[in-house]
Amino acid sequence: MNNIDELIEEFLRYLLIDKGYSNNTISSYKEDLEKFLKFNKSKDINEINNNDLKEYVKYLNDENLNEKSISRNISCLKSFYKFLVVEKYVNNNPSDSVIMPKLKRSLPKTLTENEVIDLLDIKLTDTFSYRNKAMLELLYATGLRVSELVNLKLQDVDLNDDIVRTFGKGNKERIIPFGDYAKKYLEKYIYEYRSLMLKDKICEYLFLNNHGNKMTRQGFFKIIKKIAKEKGIEKDLSPHTLRHSFASHLLKYGADLRTIQELLGHSDISTTQIYTHITNEQLKKNYKDFHPHGN
Repeated sequence: MNNIDELIEEFLRYLLIDKGYSNNTISSYKEDLEKFLKFNKSKDINEINNNDLKEYVKYLNDENLNEKSISRNISCLKSFYKFLVVEKYVNNNPSDSVIMPKLKRSLPKTLTENEVIDLLDIKLTDTFSYRNKAMLELLYATGLRVSELVNLKLQDVDLNDDIVRTFGKGNKERIIPFGDYAKKYLEKYIYEYRSLMLKDKICEYLFLNNHGNKMTRQGFFKIIKKIAKEKGIEKDLSPHTLRHSFASHLLKYGADLRTIQELLGHSDISTTQIYTHITNEQLKKNYKDFHPHGN
């Protein structure tokens, strides 16, 4: 895939499904990337270099954009190039030389425990509902990224020791335990329903779509959005929301940050520390809501 428009579309799908970005943010990123391409006169992606990016940042400043807009543009470019490098569409990252302004980090969106219960309370009537139940239970039980979830193979799930093996960012292996809820529905799906989905095909991946092929990130994103809508959950939900909920609920009930870091596969604990802010914000809210002199 060399067409830069196709690369942008793939990047935007990644932001939507893997990262859980809102539609508004994705629309803004799309506009930013289109502006960047227009400035570079639709050069081939491998022809754009460090000087081109520096000139573009200078152009943004000359356009009298506010600081927040400029920061978002730079953030967008850095994310885009990081994605291209990881996916091996480019060899070098010219955005490394662009200085990223420090911005206040926004808190991840999470579900309450009751919202998780509602989301996972699926009426089990057919093959697909059992598959969906197994996927959601495993996602909440392990905090997997959606890309890790859909890339699981049968051999990666150990139902004797109740663990799942996955390869996250940097191709680093991690082993994550899961509990009885996930085990129950994984066994049900694997032993009673998965073979019905194969349609006489051979597929090593754990979770299958209605064609008997590997479930895609986008396919699962549509499933979770549909279930959330049926449950009346109005939050802007993505598979990543369950990953954030997994981490914040663990922290709430006493898990230490190092453990959560290992389970999530974060290379830097500062990434994991964002969940302490969620807990602190919830404490403040509860204080204001329930203390007689809280307001």
